[in-house]
Amino acid sequence: MALHKTPSRKRKRLIAGMIAGLMTVGAAVGVATASAHGGFYYTGGGSDRGDRSDRDRDRGGDRDRDRDQDDQSPEEDLLAPPSEDFYVDIQDVEPNAGDLELAASPGRFVTRCGRNEERHLNSANVVISPGVFNGAQHVHDYVGNLTTTEKSDNRSLAAGDTTCRFGDRSTYYWPVVRELGVQGADQNQPGGAVDGNVGRILTPAEVTVEFRGNAEDKVSPMPRFLRGVTGDAKAVTNGDDNVNAQWTCTGFEDRRTTQYPICPEGSSLMRILDFPGCWDGENTDSDNHRDHLRFAEQDGECPRGTRAVPQLRYTLVYDAPNEVQGFALDSFPEEAHNPKTDHAAFINVMPRRLMNFAVRCINSGRSC
Repeated sequence: MALHKTPSRKRKRLIAGMIAGLMTVGAAVGVATASAHGGFYYTGGGSDRGDRSDRDRDRGGDRDRDRDQDDQSPEEDLLAPPSEDFYVDIQDVEPNAGDLELAASPGRFVTRCGRNEERHLNSANVVISPGVFNGAQHVHDYVGNLTTTEKSDNRSLAAGDTTCRFGDRSTYYWPVVRELGVQGADQNQPGGAVDGNVGRILTPAEVTVEFRGNAEDKVSPMPRFLRGVTGDAKAVTNGDDNVNAQWTCTGFEDRRTTQYPICPEGSSLMRILDFPGCWDGENTDSDNHRDHLRFAEQDGECPRGTRAVPQLRYTLVYDAPNEVQGFALDSFPEEAHNPKTDHAAFINVMPRRLMNFAVRCINSGRSC
C-alpha cells in the first residue's frame, strides 16, 4: 500500500522564516539562559490541534527532497524534515505484539492525570539533567506534577500541585509530537526551532498512565521519589541497546514498530512507553539512571537481586496527520527526529497510602 505524501507549497518560505528567527534570537539565547533562573517554562496559547482549515492555510513546508545539498546551510539541515525512510504503513507491519508484550498479571491500577490540557511544557529533563537549563534540547509533555522544571527536587515536587487524582504528585513526561509544516508557537525558543524542533505541538487526544503487575511474583510498593527512564533519546548516537520505542495505530495494537506508522482512515497514532518493573530494593536512582531499575526477563521473572514493583506504562494517542513527514517526535538536533529515539521518564511522588492501594489492587488481579 502506498504511503501518502502531501505536496507542499511553502517550504522555502518557512525555512527562510525559521532561519531569520534563529538569527534574531541567536545572540539573545545566552541572555535568556542566564536570566531564566526558573528554567524555560513554555505555556503556549491556544489549541495545537486547531481546525483543518487553519492547518491548510498555515501548512507550509515543501517536502521536496531533491534540494541541492551543496547549497544547504547548517540552519537548513537543522530544520530539515525527518527522512521519509522513518515512516511505514502500519498495515505493512506484521503482527508482532506477542513477541514484545511480556506476560503480566491481570491486575492494573490507572492514575488519572488528564492529557496536559494545562499546557505544561518545557525543555528540561529533571531526571537525566537536573539543574541544566534546556537539558533536553527538545520539548517535553507533562502530566501530574505541575511544578516540574530542571530546578525541581524531592521537596519541591512533594509540595507541588498536580493534575492527578488522589494527591498523586508524581511527574510523568515524554517528548512532544508535532504536526509538521505548521509554524509552532515556540519557533524562537530553546527546545523549539532554536534546537531544530519545528511545527505545532499536538496535545494528546488520550493519555493513559497505568501500573501493571508481574506474571511471576506479587509486586512490592515503589519507594517514594523513585526515578525511572525508558528508551534512549540518543539512540542514533549511542546505538540500539536501550531502544524501547513502540509506535502503532489504534485498532492495530498487535503491530508495533520503531518507525512512524501511517494509520488508515479512522485510526489514530499511538505510542506505548513501557518502563522497567524490577527494582534493586535499595536505590531510588543510579549514575546512569538505569541500573537501579531493570526490565523483567522474557518469561516475566525479575533478574537476580531485584524485586517486582508496579510496572509503569504510558499509552498516548494523537490526532496526527496520517502522511509521510506529516508529524514527528521532538529530538536532540543530532538525532534528526528518528522515531527510535522515543523515550520517557517519571519520578514517583504518590502518597504511600495510594501506592499501597495500587499494590493491593494489582496483586488481587483487579483493575482500579
